[in-house]
Amino acid sequence: MSKETSALQKNIGELAPKLVELTEKVLFGDVWERPELSKRDRSLVTVTALISLNRTEQLRFHLEKALENGVTKEELVEVITHVAFYAGWPNAMSAITLAKDIFSKTDSLR
Repeated sequence: MSKETSALQKNIGELAPKLVELTEKVLFGDVWERPELSKRDRSLVTVTALISLNRTEQLRFHLEKALENGVTKEELVEVITHVAFYAGWPNAMSAITLAKDIFSKTDSLR
């Protein structure tokens, strides 16, 4: 029985198999599954951290994941607005531009 190949495995698995393994087994298989925080709460924390650090490449994935985990578009906009005062206006502006793009794509799927 063969295990389905993940998008991450397809993307970087040949180059960095250990990084894929740690991401899938430790980060998403363990840390994200801990019961002390819901996935929704973990998404809010992760999005906030990525905005603060201006990590827009990873932010795209996590904004989409936040929507899947039950965070609303309005809540994400509010997080971005709130974080602007703590993490910097440029970081928030980059995040809101990315969020707008993601929201328009998710709206077109409906």
